[in-house]
Amino acid sequence: MTIQKIYIVGSGQMGSGIAQVAIQAGYQVTISDVQESFVEKAKANIKKKLARLVEKGKLTKEDQETSVARLTTSINLNDAKDADLVIEAIVENEKIKGEVFQKLDEICKEEAILASNTSSISITQIAANTKRPDKVIGMHFFNPVPVMKLLEITRGLSTSDKTLKIAEEVGQKVGKVTIVSKDSPGFIVNRLLDPMLNEAVYLLDEGVATVDDIDKGMIYGCNHPMGPLALTDLIGLDVLLAVMEVLYQEYGDPKYRPCPLLRRMVKAGKLGKKSGEGFYKYD
Repeated sequence: MTIQKIYIVGSGQMGSGIAQVAIQAGYQVTISDVQESFVEKAKANIKKKLARLVEKGKLTKEDQETSVARLTTSINLNDAKDADLVIEAIVENEKIKGEVFQKLDEICKEEAILASNTSSISITQIAANTKRPDKVIGMHFFNPVPVMKLLEITRGLSTSDKTLKIAEEVGQKVGKVTIVSKDSPGFIVNRLLDPMLNEAVYLLDEGVATVDDIDKGMIYGCNHPMGPLALTDLIGLDVLLAVMEVLYQEYGDPKYRPCPLLRRMVKAGKLGKKSGEGFYKYD
């Protein structure tokens, strides 16, 4: 099957980023959410980012216009009925994702592939909400999607070779380097990365060092492009907490226990860049 139409569920940072790289790669894309204001904001942000690429000489005006013409919006999940590939990019919550996949399974055509952008939740578990587990796969993009080169693909227990091959082809067409993981909690990247981010929060909570010094330590000592606390702000403290909860629950190892400070900050609504404050403050 050739993928031509992609339907994206969720118009936040990840969903809009996936939509941008997909329209630039030539796909017809519909981005959806629960409110018209959400999808209109996402569309405006995508247009703005494409315009910046034109200003920097990285995209022609003609390519900008043709890319935008490939993008439509929706607030009705039933509009996914003609999609060849659906990519879910909503909240990192197993129950909510399961409900969405159950609906998509009923709406979408039989041959459609259903993918999740989850960073930690079992693809096998998500696929259990459908009658097409062979066509369910994980396609984990990284934030910000237009910049980050990696696509982490996860096979569920029943994901077919054909589905994997198509997911890899789509990833490569949108300019990503693809890696494949079996369905293990945290997959590859987050199993390595998120415990480090959580440990940085522990360092702060225990008064070992300041936010600035913790971040400088990893930037200048390990040549990381940004510090772990700044990265957590970018990802979202709520997202890190959700992933660490999954790792802790699945593995039962104390090294995955979410830092109490992380919990407190999420409860206080200090989620990072998206809320205006996390470990740093943002305009």
